[in-house]
Parts: sequence; structure tokens; C-alpha cells
Amino acid sequence: MTRIPMTLEGEKALQEELLRLKTVDRPRIIKAIAEAREHGDLKENAEYHAAREQQGFAEGRISEIEGKLSHAQVIDIKSLPNSGKVIFGTTVTLYNTETEQTVTYRIVGEDEANVQIGKISVTSPIARAMMGKEEGDAIVVKTPKGDTEYEVEKVEYR
Repeated sequence: MTRIPMTLEGEKALQEELLRLKTVDRPRIIKAIAEAREHGDLKENAEYHAAREQQGFAEGRISEIEGKLSHAQVIDIKSLPNSGKVIFGTTVTLYNTETEQTVTYRIVGEDEANVQIGKISVTSPIARAMMGKEEGDAIVVKTPKGDTEYEVEKVEYR
């Protein structure tokens, strides 16, 4: 499997979710299954079936997180030399040449992406268009509404 890039914060969030799933959710679900079994006939026991479904989701998520962490390539942008180029982990301010508005994005791993707080996935079209660019460079992003042109205003390694 290929390496999965993530920031230090992304790795920490996955580690915390994994710990919660293993130490809080899993024991709670096991207890709920045991209590539901005490109620008798399992065929018509909705509590039992709901708890088993929760168990399946939790175990699936545990496996998914463990897989991602085992293949993670954790990148600490602060430890890399500032070359001025857009790379994974950088925070980039873009100027939209059509709307004359600026936006700031941090390029992160897929699990960390959240456009509402300015974090975009490294695999997103806008992030791919920015990779390797420097301040002052123009980029064109292909969107469903057509091409959008931006200028890279600032590249920060923070």
C-alpha cells in the first residue's frame, strides 16, 4: 500500500479517536450486547441487533484507523526548510483574479480536510494545481463551473 500523508495534528486526531474507540466505545458496546442477551430471544431483540450493528461500525473504524496509521507518512511542515514552494502542509493564500477575493488554505491529508476551516485535501484539484508553485505564480483550477484563475499571494510553513 502507498504511504498516506498526514500532518502531526491529523495523526494525533486519529490516535485519539482510536483510543476512544478501544477504551470507551468498545467496552460500552460489549456491555450493551451482554445486557441485550439477558433479555432472552435474540431473533426479535432490537437492542441486541442495534448493539451488534454498532459493534460492526466500531470494529470497522478501528481497522480503518489502524491501517491508515500503519501506512502514515507524518509530515511536520515546521521541520522542513522553507523553500518558498507550495508543498504538503503549507498554508497558502490565493487571490482569485475574477472575484478579486483572497482565500487561505492549508494542504492536509484526506482525513483532515475541512473546507469550512480552511483545510483542503492534498488530492483536491486546487491543491494539486498549487503544488510546486511559489509566491506570484498563477494557477488555473478546473471546476464544474469552468476554469478559475488564482495567483499565489503567500506560502507559509507554519
